[in-house]
Amino acid sequence: MTVTIVGSQLGDEGKGGVVDIYGEAADVVVRYQGGDNAGHTVVSDGDTYKLSLVPSGAVRGKVGVLGNGCVVNPETLFEELDELRSRGLDPDVRVAARAHVILPYHRVLDGIEEAEKADLAAGTTKRGIGPTYEDKAGRRGIRVGDLLDPEVLRSRLEYVVPQKRALARDVYGAELDDAFDIEELYETCREYGDRLDTEEMVVDCGAFLADRLDNDEEIMFEGAQGTALDIDYGVYPYVTSSNPTAGGVAVGAGVAPSVVGDGEVIGIVKAYLSRVGTGPLPTELGGVEGQTPAYEPGSAPDDEEELATWIRDEGGEYGTVTGRPRRVGWLDMPMLRHAARTSGFTGLVVNHVDTLAGLDEVAVGHTYTMTTRDGDTVERDVMPPTTEQWGRCEATLRTFEGWPDVDWDAVATEGWEGLPAAARTYLTYIEDELDVPIYAVGVGPGRDQTVVRSDPFA
Repeated sequence: MTVTIVGSQLGDEGKGGVVDIYGEAADVVVRYQGGDNAGHTVVSDGDTYKLSLVPSGAVRGKVGVLGNGCVVNPETLFEELDELRSRGLDPDVRVAARAHVILPYHRVLDGIEEAEKADLAAGTTKRGIGPTYEDKAGRRGIRVGDLLDPEVLRSRLEYVVPQKRALARDVYGAELDDAFDIEELYETCREYGDRLDTEEMVVDCGAFLADRLDNDEEIMFEGAQGTALDIDYGVYPYVTSSNPTAGGVAVGAGVAPSVVGDGEVIGIVKAYLSRVGTGPLPTELGGVEGQTPAYEPGSAPDDEEELATWIRDEGGEYGTVTGRPRRVGWLDMPMLRHAARTSGFTGLVVNHVDTLAGLDEVAVGHTYTMTTRDGDTVERDVMPPTTEQWGRCEATLRTFEGWPDVDWDAVATEGWEGLPAAARTYLTYIEDELDVPIYAVGVGPGRDQTVVRSDPFA
């Protein structure tokens, strides 16, 4: 069977930890979209592993696959593999021949274009993700399989590099370096191809997974980012360049939609909200300079600023990849309803319940009040389809009694009944609103700090 892990918010929900927790029963873990802009943290036996490209199942020794829906930076891939091996692990990672390659000029252009966009900047990691997907859609990309064919590789580079050189120099006025040199790129890419070939990493992803399914192996699909960052279903243009939703699995891994639909789809929820980047955020507390629209330090109420800083520090809300402070806010139920409807969640995992411990009161954005362009107000229980409309939404808050800080290790051992009563009330509200059962509750970063109620592979 298959289990799909989907971020239900704006990324950073703790998907990597969930893959690790449920991954013991999986034979293969597949990333189906995104690139090394992801930040998945796995804590195992006191050791912390921060992964941005290698599938999180590598920590458990599972076969990892980067599907054709991914964009792959070979340099990052090899660095992560070498790091894991230096720490005593033996990762077995395959890469789809159809996956597109992030090249140095993509990263250079990503930084330039993000700066040029100003107010429309999406808050990218500047790792070349968007420009690589642009080249994929523009049919001028270079794929992993091309790295193994010198003649094809050279012809692709000779076609695309002059275009990138002209864009950087003539449009943006940038100084050109080796990132735009065909010969330098060719030699670098050939080295990547040689290593991929020597280690037998390149596969026909769909056929590879079909064979595994025919052998009754268990497959987990691991999404990056979150639903509200989906290129089609997120807060466009403040989004990523791929489809983190469950629908992205079929095209991003080469399996039939029925394969995904016949399995479990688990939505990962953070008990509050966080994100890196600009754009609206109706439940936001305080703000982050350079990210929160129209925000200036000191412009938010002091109690909101203090609470936002407290949650950020308690939850470690700083980007795994970038180190940037994340914006934080209360849980946004219209966002979760949208995510559940879009991906068809069969179960939920709610993380960071321990982070909110000690607050007298916990709030939730239950619905929105949206102001139309005509000045009328409309009540909404799901996100509106345009970001401009979302920016005119105010959250209608529902408050809950807070819960104490307790021995969370003991809670994880005892199970659901060990959770503070107020926390169970909060979690039951989420279940009831989404009409989806909670499979697990994260009460700490470690593998054993999770209240597991259901095993999707069982």
